[in-house]
Amino acid sequence: MDLYGREFLETIVPFLTAYYALACAANLGAVVYCARRKRFFWTCVWLGVAVGFAVLAGRSWLGQPLMLSEAMKHSIDNWMSPASVMVGFFIFLVVVYLGRAFFVRPAVAWTGLNAALLFFGASLADPHFARIVAKPDNVPIVAMVFLLGFFTWLGTAQAVQNDRRLAGGLPPREKEFCDKVLAWPDVVYLELIGLVVATTVLIVWSLLLRAPLQGPADPALTPNPSKAPWYFVGLQEMLVYFDPWLSGVTLPVLIVLGLMAIPYLDFSPKGSGYYTIRQRRFAYLTFQFGFLQLWILLILIGTFMRGPNWGFFGLYEARDPDTVVTLHNIKLSEYFWTVLLGRDLPQVAAGSGVLGELAVILWREVAGLVLVVLYFVVLPIVLAKTVFRRFYRQMGKGRYTIMVLLFLMMIMLPVKMILHWTLHLSYIVSIPEYLLNF
Repeated sequence: MDLYGREFLETIVPFLTAYYALACAANLGAVVYCARRKRFFWTCVWLGVAVGFAVLAGRSWLGQPLMLSEAMKHSIDNWMSPASVMVGFFIFLVVVYLGRAFFVRPAVAWTGLNAALLFFGASLADPHFARIVAKPDNVPIVAMVFLLGFFTWLGTAQAVQNDRRLAGGLPPREKEFCDKVLAWPDVVYLELIGLVVATTVLIVWSLLLRAPLQGPADPALTPNPSKAPWYFVGLQEMLVYFDPWLSGVTLPVLIVLGLMAIPYLDFSPKGSGYYTIRQRRFAYLTFQFGFLQLWILLILIGTFMRGPNWGFFGLYEARDPDTVVTLHNIKLSEYFWTVLLGRDLPQVAAGSGVLGELAVILWREVAGLVLVVLYFVVLPIVLAKTVFRRFYRQMGKGRYTIMVLLFLMMIMLPVKMILHWTLHLSYIVSIPEYLLNF
């Protein structure tokens, strides 16, 4: 091991020791929980897991932490291309949705958490991975992943339980908690406890992590890469695939307007005040896909996988600032005229006038314009007669039109990203003469 590796190991050993010790303590809590409920099998299982984490803590203290093999790290880096990450996460969401009755079981969820903790701990022994996730800016995002996983599991578990109760003729579980209490002192007391806990966490956090402050801004010396705050990294990632007017203005505005329009578009009285999936499948799937796939995943990609020159790097790959990112951007009009028809792009002749120039531009972009019309005009009509027939009948023409256009705009983002990664397609419609690229 070289000097750099030994220095990194000496730095990471105390943290990994505490990390595995906390994982051991958490599993000991699971042991106590199962023992009180006389679940002998799971008591033995979590006791064995706790002993395993204790052994890993001892190995870390002795300077021999658990590490992933170089072959495994290279395999993960090779697999984690942008397209495979996006498609793989979508498949993961589909599998979790179809098997939600299995995945919400406490034993299955706790097993998944332990597996994630084990993988994360083994990954922290890699210096490139640790340098990214241990940055003070990125630590809260790592915590957000685990917290988001917990609350997603909790909401899904409550929804599955309510669906079973409703199928058996029982009311939702939330109906059992109908007692009213006074805001003082009950609610204020809970808020005070939350305030104390949050303040304590922030104080400990500020003592353990240095504030990621930098020097005064210098236009001659900019960071590489220059990343937005974590809550805007998703929008910054969209800039790779769309023009700034679309990803920086139009899409955020549509997101806000779409959220404002939900109470007026929603026609179902079911699922109000209680968790359910079976009664609100479309709303649940749309939210899970839009929030987890198109927002959280983009934040994670922009934070952990974008490196110098905004290149895409694996989790265990060195962020080399001299890495040159090769871009192959091809417009749909070039595919249509050059590749498919074997002809040159139509060119605007000198002195053709405004109408002549516009006619040539429209003829040049005819393939993209036809595709846009099919997607935003013809496809909603087809969906109204097939998949969204019930929505069209219950919502009416106006509300259905707003809903389906917002839905297609949401689906457009991953479709455009996959086309960019696989076919190097930059624009469906490209009219730089009028600053219109789509």
